[in-house]
Amino acid sequence: MAATEATAPAQSVRVEGRPLVGIVMGSRSDWETMQHAAARLEALGVPHEVRVVSAHRTPDVLFSYAETAAERGLRAIIAGAGGAAHLPGMLASKTAVPVLGVPVQSKALNGMDSLLSIVQMPAGVPVATFAIGNAGAANAGLFAAAMLANEFPAIAAALDAFRAKQTDDVIANDDPRK
Repeated sequence: MAATEATAPAQSVRVEGRPLVGIVMGSRSDWETMQHAAARLEALGVPHEVRVVSAHRTPDVLFSYAETAAERGLRAIIAGAGGAAHLPGMLASKTAVPVLGVPVQSKALNGMDSLLSIVQMPAGVPVATFAIGNAGAANAGLFAAAMLANEFPAIAAALDAFRAKQTDDVIANDDPRK
């Protein structure tokens, strides 16, 4: 979903000029899915950053990203990964910043491998896990905004407007034959 398809962007909220949400993915090909989280955040005026951080190919970068997330002002990390999907859990093991896991649809098992890898975290290392694919990414963006809404009135207002528009759109188009 493009940012223009949702509500108009709210006034951007910054904490010392820094993003509040990190969007990370295991490879550039995951952007096809993860762009839906970014679009939701953009539409709601939530400042965020986007990075490729591979659990397998750049583990030192992953550790640094996670270990510095809180001091850089991140309030949530949306992590998308396919296949073995270690990225969300590894991030969660290295930071207290909440991690929202998005299983990216894989070719081998249609994303079930990704989902099970993310959702089966051991007790003590939580990762909030969303649906496989684009819907999961979009909902992770909305969830991150909801987490921030209690602290940032502009985000709360944008989220309320998004939900009201979504409701109005269904009511205005309730006859599927038209």
